[in-house]
Amino acid sequence: MRENNSVAIESLVVRRSCLKENFMIKVVRKLVFTAMILMVGSVELLAGTNGKGSSFDWNPVINAIIQVESGGNPRAVSGPSCGAMQITPICVKECNNILEKRKSKKRFTMNDRFDVQKSKEMFLLIQSFFNRANDVEHAIRSWNGGQHYSKRATQRYYEKVMKHLK
Repeated sequence: MRENNSVAIESLVVRRSCLKENFMIKVVRKLVFTAMILMVGSVELLAGTNGKGSSFDWNPVINAIIQVESGGNPRAVSGPSCGAMQITPICVKECNNILEKRKSKKRFTMNDRFDVQKSKEMFLLIQSFFNRANDVEHAIRSWNGGQHYSKRATQRYYEKVMKHLK
């Protein structure tokens, strides 16, 4: 009888162990799935998507702006503007305000203006917030003249960037 009891107990222990293992596998799967969703959301934020999964390729515009702003020099400095995209302190502050509104813990620093990748991230963040229609003309003109730009005041800049786009 004792032998049967020990076999039954051993069987229960193995079954319980399997149940724990299956439970843990389910928990891990849910965590991985949640992490993937969060990563996709981060990528959409930086890629300038509209949250519907469709994205706009800003790379040609960014590269053209970099050529006009600094000739591709990530160490370029002109007054308060720095880096390949000639980002101002006001732009860094605006990016951090947007991140704060989106309840993100990420923040940009003044030194990030010299990092081409982080400069591109700032550009994409600005576009995702102020240019949800992905209007290339608006993106170019507002990069030069601010969100309330004048067409006349930004015309030369717009033409220079468009030359690099073609």
